[in-house]
Amino acid sequence: MTVRALVLDTPGAPLREAELPRPELGPGQVRIRVAACGVCRTDLHVRDGELPGPKLPLVLGHEVVGAVVEGNALPAGARVGVPWLGWTCGACRFCRSGRENLCDRARFTGYTLDGGYAEEVVADARYCFALPAGPADSELAPLLCAGLIGYRALRAAGPAERLGLYGFGASAHLVAQLAGRAGSEVFAFTRPGDDAAQSLALELGAVWAGAAGERPAELDAAIIFAPAGELVPEALAAVAKGGVVVCAGIHMTDVPSFPYELLWGERSLRSVANLTRRDGEELFRLVGESPLRISAETFPLADAELALDRLRAGRIRGAAVLVVP
Repeated sequence: MTVRALVLDTPGAPLREAELPRPELGPGQVRIRVAACGVCRTDLHVRDGELPGPKLPLVLGHEVVGAVVEGNALPAGARVGVPWLGWTCGACRFCRSGRENLCDRARFTGYTLDGGYAEEVVADARYCFALPAGPADSELAPLLCAGLIGYRALRAAGPAERLGLYGFGASAHLVAQLAGRAGSEVFAFTRPGDDAAQSLALELGAVWAGAAGERPAELDAAIIFAPAGELVPEALAAVAKGGVVVCAGIHMTDVPSFPYELLWGERSLRSVANLTRRDGEELFRLVGESPLRISAETFPLADAELALDRLRAGRIRGAAVLVVP
């Protein structure tokens, strides 16, 4: 038996549609029929060769929503989500101290493990998330990375009366809602002229939306989602003394040098990496109690390259999601 999938053979080359042998299940694994898979900027970085050492050939995709069809670790038919973090060793000092997101031996869905640009995916049941009832598969898919990394970045930013979000795409449009519920005023910074992203930000409760480089107010914290290193000194200049700037992407262009005065005044610059299972449990509990509005543009599985092209060009309003019939 085979499974239809889109395969990356060489970074920088288009994905290839293929019929792959159905993989055998290992101990503790489950087979999941994919219903939807988000198209994440990390997929784009892997596809374009900006992240080193992917498994090749590779099936991309780490925002997977589907139903369990085989495996004893989870009930058949259960709707589950498969995130970026696919396995950790459980024994290193990072894992033992509750920081499994930093495990040196970690394996990642759609990078070092085959992911969800396919009809089926095999995953370690311990790293799958139970999903809340209600939202559609295509609405839940972006939460598996954009939502989780955004949630982790928001916690890293700490309480903020005024929060700046640089880059208003899949993650930021979710974080804006979570931050607004926590009482923050959200300021959305986009590429100049990106009216679609700015209008979405205002629809989702932002008090201001405009181009990066503008200074509408002094911020208490900022989260950078755009993979542009030049935004780091810009965000540091925009936050008040004691403010925090969080870099939320897995890849970013080089950060230019900047004067120490931008960091002085007890400002902090930090990054977030990957996710923990605790992050997922907390986020999906919050979403189950009070759903988020998720803006998702859907594409058939065969159009994954089109979705990636539109993401690369900044022409996705919110998140992009592949749907698998």
